Amino acid sequence: MFLIKVTDRLTKLLMILAAAWAFILCFFILADIIFRALNMPLQGTKEIVANSVVMIVFLQLGFAVRSGSMLQADFLIDAFNPTLRKFIVVLGLLLGAAFFLFLMKAGIKPAVRSFANGEFDGEGALRVPVWPARFTIIFGSGLAAFNYLLLAVIEAFGLSDRLKFR
Repeated sequence: MFLIKVTDRLTKLLMILAAAWAFILCFFILADIIFRALNMPLQGTKEIVANSVVMIVFLQLGFAVRSGSMLQADFLIDAFNPTLRKFIVVLGLLLGAAFFLFLMKAGIKPAVRSFANGEFDGEGALRVPVWPARFTIIFGSGLAAFNYLLLAVIEAFGLSDRLKFR
């Protein structure tokens, strides 16, 4: 129960952080548009936005999984009897966990290499480090995989009332 509470708080905190960063990013993009109209574009906007979008998505991923907001085809599942439905839902949750575990594993080597080599995105006046986005992919994927496994256990053992996301 303690681990679930910590995970739930962490996913909410990361979602709020990502939403706040998206909000701030809107003003940065607006400023770039205004300055471009004045023929003075802000240097590095493309690189900052590209890395930020990746980070925003992966910071919110754990929350999307845990809150049940990920896309699923309920109309298809509802056609089956309860036993088969439960099996298919648990299988789908385990496949989601496997996908994000593979994504996490695949991202470790590029993230470490990016950090060790000091990889940057962009040229000229502003160069944006790439490693924060790469490590966010690893962390977000790991949290999503954990939440998928948690949901699979909840579904398999019928614990949904006791372990609801709050």
